[in-house]
Amino acid sequence: MHFDAMHSKTGLIVYIDFKSPYAFIATKPCFQLETKLNMQFDWRPLTLDIPSFLGSARLDKKGKVSQSKRSSDQWLWVKHAYRDARRYAALNELTLRGTEKIWDSSLASIGLMWAKTQPHQVLKNYINLVFEPFWRRELDIENVQVIEEKLQQAGADIAGFSDYLSGQGRTDHDRQQKNIFNAGIFGVPTFVIENEIFFGREHLPRIEWILCGRKGDAPDIAYQHIEMDLRGSASNG
Repeated sequence: MHFDAMHSKTGLIVYIDFKSPYAFIATKPCFQLETKLNMQFDWRPLTLDIPSFLGSARLDKKGKVSQSKRSSDQWLWVKHAYRDARRYAALNELTLRGTEKIWDSSLASIGLMWAKTQPHQVLKNYINLVFEPFWRRELDIENVQVIEEKLQQAGADIAGFSDYLSGQGRTDHDRQQKNIFNAGIFGVPTFVIENEIFFGREHLPRIEWILCGRKGDAPDIAYQHIEMDLRGSASNG
């Protein structure tokens, strides 16, 4: 099947990686926007190679650094990134704990690709079932059985998933990652709409404006806390 990193029939592509705190905290407002607009976005995995640009590190059971291949500048970037992400997670009553190592999230990404072949609610269930416990440090996303269990819990039919994971799924995943990178998409969450790339959840108000036909003035870029009321409208907080 042809894969185009920049185009989708749904109108909006959402790239995520389960090991990204920023992708995690973007999922709730994205799901809310889907509901508000009665749309189904095209959720795709972007499996980041974090050590290539932020170095690597590992924590011991007490949360102390036991191994590190990061510069002081890289540690500073990570510290500030997590602080901002935790602030937003708290607004949404989500737990976001720093990970003990840099995970290989490719298995979870391939699980996402499999979930996309199922009804859209299964996809949404899978995303939540992986993201939330992972950021509570309760989920091993490098364990094949864990990914299969989360797919089952999400309501997916997993017949053939094991073969897919080690065969066509892995091949497609690796090929797609190169395609995504070559398209100029490097981080998550990234949104692609009308051949434009937007990085970060702060662009969601503008994305909604585009999806609704660009009526009126374009909204300012802003970190938005979306709450759905009974009428299905959104409010900032």
